[in-house]
Amino acid sequence: MHFWWNEPNPNLELKSICAMPSLRCPDAAAQAGDYAVTQNIYDDENFFEGYSGLPRSIDGLDAMPEWPALKALLPDLRGMRVLDLGCGFGWFCRWARQNGAAQVLGIDVSERMLARARETTKDEAVGYRRADLETLDLSGQNFGLVYSALVLHYIADLAGLLGTIRRSLVQGGRFVTSVEHPLFTAPAAPGWTVTPEGRKTWPVDRYLEEGPRSTNWLAEGVIKQHRTFATYINLLLQAGFGIAHVEEWGPTDAQIAAQPSLADERQRPTFLLLAATAPK
Repeated sequence: MHFWWNEPNPNLELKSICAMPSLRCPDAAAQAGDYAVTQNIYDDENFFEGYSGLPRSIDGLDAMPEWPALKALLPDLRGMRVLDLGCGFGWFCRWARQNGAAQVLGIDVSERMLARARETTKDEAVGYRRADLETLDLSGQNFGLVYSALVLHYIADLAGLLGTIRRSLVQGGRFVTSVEHPLFTAPAAPGWTVTPEGRKTWPVDRYLEEGPRSTNWLAEGVIKQHRTFATYINLLLQAGFGIAHVEEWGPTDAQIAAQPSLADERQRPTFLLLAATAPK
């Protein structure tokens, strides 16, 4: 059986790659012009091993506490062409196919992630390609759903990527995404503090100072892009989307009862979940 992603397509080829956890390779500007190169922390051996040991890497979507809320934002996938940006190990790609999608394409910058995805996917209607989301070109493609989980806060040119996504959707198509909440990405040194009374708090500073933040998560110097809540919404609107749903995610009572360690996540939202639609 033949699928379009098996055809050579220079628009989906990676134009430049950096295997270190930083925003730019030393010679990235020379290699790639003026755009920022997507940091490829996942092909760093130590980072990849650490990431592979996380519950959501081992058990997939069911290990994501935010998954029930994200799943509720998805359309009926039956017969649909689906794109997963930042597909990782391919958990969502396989789920989408199992839930009726006709064809599913997963795109990621990491060769290690894609190799694992291919190893664990035994369905020729699910394909994987390597590409840099900072420079992604989806010309000529039409999807009913574009999905991206916990990826956009790594993207420097988010306006450009959202425009690409919008143009790739069919009329009435849906874009569903999650990002780390701006209250999570804003602090220069994110983390809990404890008051003299023993109460845990999450200090927020530099909220209106958008731009890169260097954090230590499984490796030192991981770069994330902080944006305000308003910026995420306005960038979607400027790209031509209609806003269908906005959710500042926190665990439910049932989730906390089953996993008490989630109780701290009630002190500030962990994720921002967004659903947007292409005009009909």
